[in-house]
Amino acid sequence: MSVEYKTTFASIDNYNKGGVQMVSGNIKDYVFSNVYEVAANAAPYERIVVAKNLVYTLESCRAEGESPWYTCAHDEFAIAFDYDVEVHFIKMDDTSFIDDEKDGSFRLDGKPAGQYMGKITLNRGHQALLPEKVAYCFKAEKPATLVLQAILGDESNEKWNEICLT
Repeated sequence: MSVEYKTTFASIDNYNKGGVQMVSGNIKDYVFSNVYEVAANAAPYERIVVAKNLVYTLESCRAEGESPWYTCAHDEFAIAFDYDVEVHFIKMDDTSFIDDEKDGSFRLDGKPAGQYMGKITLNRGHQALLPEKVAYCFKAEKPATLVLQAILGDESNEKWNEICLT
């Protein structure tokens, strides 16, 4: 007897709440959240931590319109989970204000001076490197889900009590 499976892709505007089906153990030992639901309920470009390993994070982010400009002292990654998101890059003329000892990305005061390096258009499942000491901003024509692989910093928001089901 053959079994047919249908793959259904979720999005910021079409996802199932989900749940945990326990095989063994206690459900109170596990927590989970839905990156689409987190992004759907977030402010544009608010980074909400959905997974954490020591200082390393995965952050769900609602991409909508144009973001502020950001940079950081280390590489980060952005992954588009549903709709198209552009990532624009500027090689800044001055990076002396970036503290090499400070983790996490931070918001810049407007568009920085420097050489425009181009853009990457992320489609569902595509990933882009956000290089250290390079300014970047996101643009999305409609709300989209971004997941950022980062290090916990000033832009990271931990809202475990609001986003996790136990």
